Amino acid sequence: MDFKPMEYVYQSAGNGAAYTLLLLHGTGGDERDLLPLAGALGKGYNILSLRGNVEEHGMPRFFRRVGMGVFDEADVHFRTHEMVHFLKTLATSAGFDINKLIAVGYSNGANIAGAALILYPELLAGAVLFRPMQPLSGLEDSFETQRQQPVFMSSGTRDGTVNPSATAAYATLLSANGFKVSSYDINTGHNLAQQDITLAATWLATNFH
Repeated sequence: MDFKPMEYVYQSAGNGAAYTLLLLHGTGGDERDLLPLAGALGKGYNILSLRGNVEEHGMPRFFRRVGMGVFDEADVHFRTHEMVHFLKTLATSAGFDINKLIAVGYSNGANIAGAALILYPELLAGAVLFRPMQPLSGLEDSFETQRQQPVFMSSGTRDGTVNPSATAAYATLLSANGFKVSSYDINTGHNLAQQDITLAATWLATNFH
């Protein structure tokens, strides 16, 4: 398979020193899905929102899955490499700093962001992971970052999709490999709640301004 370009929306902050929020939607979303969220997370960021290159029953995703909560890990690898190649190419043409990229992913989008943390541990300046699941297995000793980037994770205590103990193990794995993880449990299900957004906005303001 060859790498394909990705559909996207890019909104420049008009400031060469700005961080860029990389918005990554959940299953069935698209490049416009998380744009309303971006404004609630803070001002002064470039906004880059991608659409996943995979479809499942007509619904965009960032990588294939075998079943609910069971990922096609070969496709996770391929699609992560494809996305990072696209980001590096776009950074040059759009004029944003690739070293100031903060992923903001929900569900499937959080999982491709997590795959980027694992496969390209020095790439992202930080990541906001809403309802994440560990995207790849067996990689405990194969990645490490020297940048000590901050990572925000929020889970729903009533989320029927994600196992809380698995999320805790995932947070521990990222911490063990150099990331500074802030993990939050919210009294909600798989959908985003206002508390997710409020906590993430505060976290971003603390770590990136």
